[in-house]
Order: sequence, then C-alpha cells, then structure tokens
Amino acid sequence: MTPDVRDRTGRPSRRQAARGGVIPEASWRRAVELIRQADEVALACHVTPDGDALGSMLATALVLRAMGKGVVASFGDHHFDVPRLLRFLPGQDMLVPPDSYPSAPELMIVFDSATVERLGLLAPSASHAREVIVVDHHASNTGFGTLRLVDPSVAATAVLVEQLVYRLGGVLDRDIATCLYAGLVTDTGSFKHSSTTPAVHQMAARLVATGLRTDEIARELWDRSPFGYLKVLAAGLDRVRLEDDLVWTYITRVDRAAYGLPYAELEGIIDVIRRTDEAQVALVMKEDDQGAWQVSTRSKGAVDVAAICAALGGGGHHNAAGFTSHDSVEETVGRFRGLLAETTGEA
Repeated sequence: MTPDVRDRTGRPSRRQAARGGVIPEASWRRAVELIRQADEVALACHVTPDGDALGSMLATALVLRAMGKGVVASFGDHHFDVPRLLRFLPGQDMLVPPDSYPSAPELMIVFDSATVERLGLLAPSASHAREVIVVDHHASNTGFGTLRLVDPSVAATAVLVEQLVYRLGGVLDRDIATCLYAGLVTDTGSFKHSSTTPAVHQMAARLVATGLRTDEIARELWDRSPFGYLKVLAAGLDRVRLEDDLVWTYITRVDRAAYGLPYAELEGIIDVIRRTDEAQVALVMKEDDQGAWQVSTRSKGAVDVAAICAALGGGGHHNAAGFTSHDSVEETVGRFRGLLAETTGEA
C-alpha cells in the first residue's frame, strides 16, 4: 500500500495552501462539496492538450477513481488522439472520445481552459452541465462556469490541482505525481520561465519524493521525435523571417503530409524559433488538419503577447499565448505585426 506522502514530502497545511492565492476559501469548500456529492464526474481540458492540461485532468481523474467516483475524461478535438509525447501519462484508460462524452453532465470539471470555446467539441456539454468547475491559471480566463478555481498567480493549473488533491483527502502517489509534474515542468519551460518561484521548486520536490523518474519524463517530453519532425522543422527554418522585433515562420499541412507527421508533433518548433537573439517576439503558424492556422507566440518579457492574442480571438500568458486564424499567412502575420507595433509604440 502506498504511504500517505503528505506526511513524507512536507505537504503544505490547509492553512498554508489557502494563503497567498486569489481563490476564496468558500470556493474551495464548494468544489470539494460538489465532488463529494457526485456519483459521476465528467472531466475536460482544452483542445490539442499540452502537459498542463492533460496532466492536470488525468491527475484529478486518478484521485476521483480512488474515491470510488465514476469518471470520464476527454478533450474536444475532431481528431481525438493523445499527443505522442504525453502518452506516458497514467490514467488514460479513463479517456473517451468526444462522441462518447456526456451531453449534459451533472458535474463537469474543466482544466486549463481560458474560454469555453477552447473546449472545442465539448463546449456544448459545458453549456448543458448542471455544475461546471473551472480550474485554470490564465489571466485571460473569461469567467465561464458555475464555480471558478482560477488563480493567474500560479505557474500552472497543476498547482491548483495539487491543492484540490489535498483538500479531497487524496494520496499523492507516483501516478498522480507524474501527471502533475508533467504539467508543472511543461508550463514553466523546465523551470526556466519567470513563473518559477520557490513554491514551484517546493512543489516539484513533493512530487519527486513519490518516486517518479524525472529523467524518463524529460526524455518523453523533450528528447524524442520522429525523423519526419526534423524534415518539417527544416522546412520551417528555411522560411523563417526576422522583421524588426519579430521572428516568425509557418508549417503547412503539405509539409507534414510528406512525412506522415501528426499536427501534435509541431509543439516544440516555437521553442527553436524563439531563441533568436535579435527578436523579442517569436511566432509560428501551424496549419491543422482542418486547414485552420493555429498560431503560437512567445515573448522574452518586454511584450505582453497574451494581450495581442486576445485581440485576435485567443489568449494565454504574458510570455506565451496563441490564437486561431482562418486567413492567409500574410494577412494573419500582418494583423499580429500591426498590434505588436502598437504595443511597442512603433506604429
């Protein structure tokens, strides 16, 4: 039997967990009450899930199953497929495709989604659910749902899920910790982002103390790729342009089709582009399987890309944000460049 690592890893007390956050204690109590009363819980995260979205959702699914709850979890992509780099996460046996997801759940918990639209095919379920608990850390969160556990001051949604685990009386075992660690390490950029506070490292220590393998997680997340990724990356690098403070490129469906590369494999390209010394902002346009452009942006700190992306129908964080465009590459980059110029006073 797994020992209760809340006693072994220096778990924060409930009083400590409540300090410093922006979520009212009454909201935490209500969330715990709703979960305890529910026989079945439907979980959802944003489309094309990253480590924080999927990790936070699966960690919660594992806790709820241990409590004896009926659990289904999903994300609302047309092509329902867990990204390859996240297939090591435990709890995926509870995932169901969108067409098997409840149309009107009694209780729905949404993770890492700033807007209901980010739920994709699962957005109607959120509209018809009796109760919707939103667990999120995006400053751009629009305030949807019937109960919001939203705190933009924390580094990842996984931070809030750890608190929820403790408040539910859950045991932080290695599987749950693996899911949370994936969320924490991806949203802090391997602890490189400015959101990496002492509290982030303290949480990481609690998770690692469960016995998870940080080397194996790092290899799955960052040190593996199919050969086709290198060829598609080369195509993007061949097109890359530097315009004042913006470095940008794009990847088409045709690029990926030539090597059978799934869309989800493109996530890391922005991290190569953003290294450019001469640019403060990086942008990568990625054409998805439906022909829409999914745009990822990064800032080195001087520019709030979340504000720019919000003006274009998206959102995110100060230094990492995105939006969807159905216009051409030139039109999309032109609109972004115009807003960037206004932000930097160069318009």
